[in-house]
Amino acid sequence: MKIWVDADSCPVVIKDILFRASERTGVQLILVANRRVRIPVAPGIRFIQVPAGPDEADNTIVQKVKASDLVVTGDIPLAARVIAQGALALNPRGELYTKETIDSQLAMRNFMDSLRADGIETGGPPALTRLNRQDFANQLDKQLTRWVQSTRSAAG
Repeated sequence: MKIWVDADSCPVVIKDILFRASERTGVQLILVANRRVRIPVAPGIRFIQVPAGPDEADNTIVQKVKASDLVVTGDIPLAARVIAQGALALNPRGELYTKETIDSQLAMRNFMDSLRADGIETGGPPALTRLNRQDFANQLDKQLTRWVQSTRSAAG
């Protein structure tokens, strides 16, 4: 398992949770962005800088992600693409995107996008709360625990 992070828009507090989780579990963490991102010096954490441009980070993640991987993103179209490849997708608020929910989330996102294109002010997402951070940490821990257990089962 690898954890891929759509790092251009990932909140710093969520990256910090991911850094600690990677160091604690040994799971490889790869941050992808079109601008430089600070990462700690640690063997399992790396950064891939992509060219500036729409969807460059997304396309890189989609090209490299495997079915056993987890992608952290608030980008619903990216989540839909990685789910279609069999990977997991988790948003920074702790919500796990699933095959069962991604279509309705994508439809709502597209609807809101069309409202904005028509000049209707829809506002942005609310600020990340302490509860959101806790939900993210809990969901991440749940996925890492499943991965560790499946790795142990496979090892026999």
